[in-house]
Amino acid sequence: MIYVIATTPMKPENKDDFIKGHKACIAETHKEKGCLSYEGHVSVNDPNLYVVVERWETRDDLTAHSKAPHMKVWREYSADMKTGPTVIEIISDAKVQKL
Repeated sequence: MIYVIATTPMKPENKDDFIKGHKACIAETHKEKGCLSYEGHVSVNDPNLYVVVERWETRDDLTAHSKAPHMKVWREYSADMKTGPTVIEIISDAKVQKL
């Protein structure tokens, strides 16, 4: 099993649109092969930090997810709503990989 924690700093003025837009991405991701869980949350410590917590059956499923058409749409839609890059941590087999 693969776990992913992705954190994205949001522009305060775009926070609501960012979250609303991500709901469509969540719905499409839930349909993907190997998706066990995929949810987005606002950090309890920073109201402008969005945290996505994911679980995938395999690394191949996660790789396919990153190439899915709705992810391309999401990346383009959200690009101007962020104050910095998304930090992605992949956890598998007791190893943590930070992208």
